[in-house]
Amino acid sequence: MKKFNKTAAAVFLGVTLVTMSGCAATPSRESTGEYVDDAAITAKVKAALLNQPSLKSFDIHVTTIRGTVYLSGVVASQSSTGEAVRVARGIAGVKAVKNDMRAK
Repeated sequence: MKKFNKTAAAVFLGVTLVTMSGCAATPSRESTGEYVDDAAITAKVKAALLNQPSLKSFDIHVTTIRGTVYLSGVVASQSSTGEAVRVARGIAGVKAVKNDMRAK
């Protein structure tokens, strides 16, 4: 019976370690926690942009990777791009903002 308990414990430990390593970050992949945080940041940035009357009519794409927000799309003017960047920087958790928006 003791041998079975040791084997079961070893199998359980192995499965636990494999599961935990599956959630860990690598240089090319976000951890589960980072992915969830980034999704929340993206949602907050999109909502904040939609709350700006001068920006809500534009199709601004927002992507977040490891706290860096990437903005792309077409807006009316250079001042609109600046406003969108300012809004994104004001969101909690944003580490940096990369602007790839174009003015008409």
